[in-house]
Amino acid sequence: MSLRLPLYSSLLLLSLPAFAATQKVDLDYRVRFLPESNQAEVSITLEKGERVRSLDFNLGEGDRFSDFKADGQWSQQAGRGKWQPGEGKSVLSYRVLIDNERKPGRYDARMTEDWALLRGDDLVPAAKLDQKDKTDLVARLQFDLPKGWKSVETGWSRIGKNRFRIDNPQRKFDRPTGWMLAGKLGTRRTRLGDTEIAISAPIGEGMRRMDIMTFLTFVWPQIQQVFPRDPDKLLIVGAGDPMWRGGLSAANSYFMHADRPLVSENGTSSLVHELVHVFGRIYGRERSDWIAEGLAEYYAIELMRRAGGISEDRYQKIREQLIRWSKPVNSLRTDNASGPVTARAVLLLQELDREIRQKTKEKGNLSLDDVTRGLMRMDKVSTKDFIDITENVIGGPSKTLDTRLLR
Repeated sequence: MSLRLPLYSSLLLLSLPAFAATQKVDLDYRVRFLPESNQAEVSITLEKGERVRSLDFNLGEGDRFSDFKADGQWSQQAGRGKWQPGEGKSVLSYRVLIDNERKPGRYDARMTEDWALLRGDDLVPAAKLDQKDKTDLVARLQFDLPKGWKSVETGWSRIGKNRFRIDNPQRKFDRPTGWMLAGKLGTRRTRLGDTEIAISAPIGEGMRRMDIMTFLTFVWPQIQQVFPRDPDKLLIVGAGDPMWRGGLSAANSYFMHADRPLVSENGTSSLVHELVHVFGRIYGRERSDWIAEGLAEYYAIELMRRAGGISEDRYQKIREQLIRWSKPVNSLRTDNASGPVTARAVLLLQELDREIRQKTKEKGNLSLDDVTRGLMRMDKVSTKDFIDITENVIGGPSKTLDTRLLR
């Protein structure tokens, strides 16, 4: 009897996959830019609509999204839109306005007669997905470009002409997030480590593509040592005025204004700062934005120093400038760290790195890098999380973090 039971159980298990196998369902996004109306026409097609009970979209305020048409049922109220697909092949289509002023006269999304620069997050809004068990959506993105527009770039892997595979293991609902650029473009490409690099901008916008590529090649080995991530692709896009005069990071991509220097007069690099955001994916909670912004600026200086781009004398002068700039700061606790608060956070992190190195000499010379890698494993981090991880690395309390700045 004891011999027959395992055999019976094995036969039963062999019969289960036919009933429990995961069903792959094609999810196709199609985008057509309409420069004459400053809109894009977007369609979302599910090959087997019955596998998805609903997609509940966050449409936000205003009338950015319009002209919804759907197979199945569509309902809309209070800034949300809910799609319940029909049986078989089901399509949801709509239009979305492209231009968006982040501040008066400064755009973080824009379309002209010759190009469009935006984030995919703006084309397909975030949604709550309710699907049947054992369903795996296989997402792809296709662009239909206006006449005369030559190419399109995204932070996703290309699988055909103007076609990309969208695959984000961190999301249940794969949507085409990150920066995108389409039109009459100039693009430079290379491969650093296991990552395909594309640096793209509209022709005539003054983007220094080769300067950026050379600088990235210079600091890339230092970035890889701190951040153990090798994305398949990294896209850097840019343009001149009236686009946002700074840097903005997103999934596998970031934007830099064409006039931004690779290294500013104060010794930091916006290029590296945004790269740290892309690789680190560290987000603050409970008034702890100083962690994400402080680390990005800390490494914007530190990685250039490690690569040999900053001498010790220059490093000390940068510190003196940070000290002067951050003198009025009494607390780092805020939802949006910038300017003097970020400068003071950098000084705190520099002091903390020295303390960790001194206290861990016998444990293998640990550093702030080890704290950073611990933070990368968390969705969002608080000041308490930061202190707990640091004390775990040190093996005891930190004098540097026992400060009113963090209270």
